[in-house]
Amino acid sequence: MDQVSQTMTSFVKVLVTDAERSARFYEALGFERISAEPPFIRLRWGEQADLYLITPPPGVTMEGRKGMGVLLGFRTGEGGVDALLERARAQGAQADGPTRQPWHTREIIVTDPDGYRLNFIEPA
Repeated sequence: MDQVSQTMTSFVKVLVTDAERSARFYEALGFERISAEPPFIRLRWGEQADLYLITPPPGVTMEGRKGMGVLLGFRTGEGGVDALLERARAQGAQADGPTRQPWHTREIIVTDPDGYRLNFIEPA
């Protein structure tokens, strides 16, 4: 299969202060490393989405709260939100939930090392 056909149609890019540290964090949650070519590390969540961790170019500073008002949403796989919550807490991450939502989901929010908030969702 060629590179183009392997690319997800949806993906997210986030600027991170330490790409390897962030990659280890995401891999511990269950993301799979697809490739690493500086300044990008490409991760995949199941067969659903790609996430690119990007090291900022020289001179760009990472000040302020990251992703204000944005949640990066992923449907859970095996083990659901409870398993993800355990993996996140094992990494020392701030994690909130699980919360049962009125739209019939259980959700957790995990904060990554740079302050981005990840919303993991399962049917309820």
